[in-house]
Amino acid sequence: MNTEYHYDNLAQFVGKSLGTSAWATVDQSRINAFADCTEDHQWIHVDPARCQTESPFRTTIAHGFLNLSLLGGLMMKMGVMPSGVRSLVNAGVNNVRFSKPVRAGSQVRARVKVYSVEAKGEGRIMLTLHAELEVEGEAEPALSAECVTFLYP
Repeated sequence: MNTEYHYDNLAQFVGKSLGTSAWATVDQSRINAFADCTEDHQWIHVDPARCQTESPFRTTIAHGFLNLSLLGGLMMKMGVMPSGVRSLVNAGVNNVRFSKPVRAGSQVRARVKVYSVEAKGEGRIMLTLHAELEVEGEAEPALSAECVTFLYP
């Protein structure tokens, strides 16, 4: 069996782990930048003083969609694009679940496994990866999602 993670043998990797990414910090400046970009300035994300007294988390928490958006970069840095691929195009995200908050200052990383591989004609493969965003020191992931991409050789 060829064990190289390659376009031509992706089916061998269904159900197998691709590993974990490096840790990334979700600090208040990142949360604020996301709030500015999306115009979502809900106090639970951007008002640390109010959160100390009113939030059940006693600190600000990252937007769920910020956490979801971090997966793409974390996965690319860890090498989820197989060799033999000229381009990878996002096709969607299935079954997203936000399980736990990510508190400001937390370290997060992606844990990824190959969920499915389907030939889609014209040389394309639809690769679905099951990803979890882990929070350092937490037993359960902050989120899980199936990230769907089209691969072109």
